[in-house]
Amino acid sequence: MGVPDADGQGPPEGLPGLPPEWGRVVIPDDASALADEARQVRRELRRQRREARGTGAHTASTRIGLPTLILLVSVLVTLAGLAAVTWPRAHRSDTPTGRPPISATPQPVGPLPALDLAGVGDTPVPLRSLLPAMIILVDACACAEQVGTAVRAAPPGVTVVTVTEGRRARPATLPGVRPLGDPAGGLRSYLHLTPRPDTAVALLVDRRGTPVRLVPELGPLSDYGADLARLGG
Repeated sequence: MGVPDADGQGPPEGLPGLPPEWGRVVIPDDASALADEARQVRRELRRQRREARGTGAHTASTRIGLPTLILLVSVLVTLAGLAAVTWPRAHRSDTPTGRPPISATPQPVGPLPALDLAGVGDTPVPLRSLLPAMIILVDACACAEQVGTAVRAAPPGVTVVTVTEGRRARPATLPGVRPLGDPAGGLRSYLHLTPRPDTAVALLVDRRGTPVRLVPELGPLSDYGADLARLGG
């Protein structure tokens, strides 16, 4: 049987007073009578713990996931930039023989310098005294066929000069060619070109000493014929 603690009778002896707003509180003689209430309280506590764990896990995953996402985006942007820089590009050549277009080749800087080259018997020959001229460097290749084509195509008044790097000029094998030697290598230094095996380089210079065309690999007349013809004008 329960023991009342209100209704004007006061609390049982030895128990503190309870707030009036609690109303009538009955303490059962048998604790098993509170089993249903205990189960309800335990369910409510378990529910609150689950919600607390779920909220904490969601907050933690949000805190961890956001920096990871930012790092991933940064890595992808960096890789895309590297790919754009290092991605191989196909090389386009406008010439069927694979030679670089004339317009894309290195050009001399400034007018032809006043070089004294070596003629027959080591006689000094001012190169500018032979202008206008087609100057062919033959130290890496005699290229007799290409030189012969240039000689036949040269208009009157245009000198075809072959230059060999070294003190002595290579003997002329074709009529109409002026062979010279370049002891100091000044012409190659001016052109910023190193010798390439089996390759002759040609430089077309007008009468004022201004370079008109640099042909880094002397080939067919179609590569330079129009400019050679203009040198005689």
